[in-house]
Amino acid sequence: MTAREPERLVIALVRGVHGLRGAVRVEILTDRPAERYAPGTVLHREGSDAPLTVTWSSAISDGPGWRLQFAEVRDRSGAEALKGAYLEINAGPDAVLPRGSYFWHEVIGATVTGTDGAVLGTVRDVYRSGGAEVYIVDGGPYGEFDVPGVRDFVRIFAPKRGEIVVDVDALDLTPPKQRRSADDPDRPRAPRRRPGPRRRANAADGPRSSPGSAP
Repeated sequence: MTAREPERLVIALVRGVHGLRGAVRVEILTDRPAERYAPGTVLHREGSDAPLTVTWSSAISDGPGWRLQFAEVRDRSGAEALKGAYLEINAGPDAVLPRGSYFWHEVIGATVTGTDGAVLGTVRDVYRSGGAEVYIVDGGPYGEFDVPGVRDFVRIFAPKRGEIVVDVDALDLTPPKQRRSADDPDRPRAPRRRPGPRRRANAADGPRSSPGSAP
């Protein structure tokens, strides 16, 4: 028997702090915030196994987001250390996502083609940038390139059947030997991944009927 590591769902992004006792203000990345942020729920900072046990939570009445208090975070400096962190919840190895949603490991390895059917490579990794997912594609005629997971660039998103179709023109892709200078001011640019170590493939919590849909 082989034990499987529990899948984790990303359910919040820490945007700021609230007060002096360690409360944080989070951006909602789940369609079930009352359940996901309920007192007693154990969350984890992405990439960490250290628990963050919710002791108090409340929707922000005058704006978007929720406020959360954790048993392990007792002061403002501890809350400041969480700013910018994604928060995850253990969903169990048999977690079922809503229809149209995918775990990142299901996306990695999917074949990426252009709208003309030409193979452009495979998804090698996934990361987040500004709340959106970005797929790193490699192994094709354009070398390594990023595909933001939004409708402007992705025409078909069906990783379970190994099919992701992108718009080469919208991505401004050119073969490596024909690429224009990075200093060309007229060159449109897709967002690039932010620096830092690659994160383990986890999962998005909200439904994704197609790239760019709201969770």
